[in-house]
Amino acid sequence: MLRKIQICLCFCFVSGILYEISLLSSCVFSYLPMAQQYLTPEQVLNLGKSIIFLETTERLEPPPLVSCSVESAARIYQDRPIILFMRGLNNETALDMNTSYAAFSLLSSMKNVFLFPLQMETVFQETPLLQWYNQVSQEKNWVHVSSDASRLALIWKYGGIYMDTDVISIRPIPQRSFLAAQKSRFSSNGIFGFPARHKFIWDCMENFVLKYNGNIWGNQGPFLMTRMLKTLCNLTDFQGTEDHSCQNISFLNPQRFYPIPYPAWSRYYQVWDKSPSFNHSYALHLWNFMNRNRKAVVAGSNTLAENLYKTYCPSTYEDLIQNAKHRDLPGPEEAE
Repeated sequence: MLRKIQICLCFCFVSGILYEISLLSSCVFSYLPMAQQYLTPEQVLNLGKSIIFLETTERLEPPPLVSCSVESAARIYQDRPIILFMRGLNNETALDMNTSYAAFSLLSSMKNVFLFPLQMETVFQETPLLQWYNQVSQEKNWVHVSSDASRLALIWKYGGIYMDTDVISIRPIPQRSFLAAQKSRFSSNGIFGFPARHKFIWDCMENFVLKYNGNIWGNQGPFLMTRMLKTLCNLTDFQGTEDHSCQNISFLNPQRFYPIPYPAWSRYYQVWDKSPSFNHSYALHLWNFMNRNRKAVVAGSNTLAENLYKTYCPSTYEDLIQNAKHRDLPGPEEAE
């Protein structure tokens, strides 16, 4: 009889633990940033398979392209947490931002989107990057360099997929460990995915510190990924739409994310006679770094970018593009 009671109590205890875990998993996607009791970044990241975005400027209002990137990921990966880390955000400002900024409010309303402060010193703990961070001065390329470092540390610790905030998701990425080729024999660091504690990412962090040169744009970004990949693989030219693979890392064809290469980036903001299908792509990188003239999506322009917004981030299109246009229209007395 006593043994039966012990077995029963043990069963109840285990059931209680499983129930709490199931509650954590289910409540993730009902999280609101302004709630008094909300999940910490670690709790969300520890669920695994996160899609991670970074904003390393102090900007608090996500522009339409950032909003579109996050929304499109949230729609494509509905069973995964989508996290936007923002350098300028802190816990005290979340409520005020939710009522002040249209994009913040829009993203906050999505069940699997989380907006968290980016606290770099915490992110770099237990990585080779912490000592570098404590010693380096904030140079002219600091926004990019700090982003390059943060994405490596986050993927090393928690795994998942990192995406730049100018990447529009159009279908799920099936690979778990991958780099994205910008062109043959050259890797981007604008989108990549690995499981937690993957040796390749650790090696990248060590090389980041060893070969650090903040004056060379991309030295800690795409050039880092490329030189580290070359230590493992004999890189060759891509043929057709095939992907390459070595050491259990997929090196994905440029068509997967860069069907429009950076010299032709402005084509996203042009009207096409026939819109491309992008049948071989998982996501589209819109090359915002090249967009120095700040070309924007305009309602009714029928550009390729506008049509992508309509299809893959319709809420962003409606709230931040269409409604913004209506707000900017002159009143009857102004129109005269």
